[in-house]
Amino acid sequence: MIISSVKSFSSNIEGGRLELHLIGGFIDDKGLSQDLTSHLLRAFDTQQDEVHLVTLCVTELNDMVKNGIHIPIIYGIAVNVKTAEIFSATFQDQGPDEDIRSARSLTGGAMISIYDVKTEQLCIGPYYWMPFPFLDFWLEQDDEQILKKLSTSPLAEPPHFVAHIRSTLMFLKEHPFPENTLFLNKKSRLYKKNEGGLWERVLTDKM
Repeated sequence: MIISSVKSFSSNIEGGRLELHLIGGFIDDKGLSQDLTSHLLRAFDTQQDEVHLVTLCVTELNDMVKNGIHIPIIYGIAVNVKTAEIFSATFQDQGPDEDIRSARSLTGGAMISIYDVKTEQLCIGPYYWMPFPFLDFWLEQDDEQILKKLSTSPLAEPPHFVAHIRSTLMFLKEHPFPENTLFLNKKSRLYKKNEGGLWERVLTDKM
């Protein structure tokens, strides 16, 4: 899907090549980062198109030890689309409908792309999820239990992780059936950037 999306906007360009940058993961106890890295490399290697691996900063290459605990060196990146510069970054603003997107992820939703490059809009949903099991039980747990049970890497999570999970659980309690409260008439929630570079909701009656 990534390759097809890039190629669709490069069909009129002669020359050039597909370049791949892989960044993330660390030496975690469960070996999840290593498995994911292997799957990604294998997936790109089996593509019909020739893909050039330019940046590889994964697993042990993105690992450091702090107080005897392995943690990632880089947690997030940003890309300057004008210069192609890649740099380490953190984000105070997680974008529109973070609570909805987090709820979908916590209930087992697969990774998807929410940005439509043709319309330059974010398209959120419609999503559907089943009521989160034992929700009240999880909301009663202390921070240590939430961190231990609801994280794949409890010792490497950023400080805001537990608060974020609690907020998502509360959101799931308020919206057990999103089709009835968030996505009426099965309509997506659309956002487009204004002249100031901020996301604004696109009302369906204006489309």
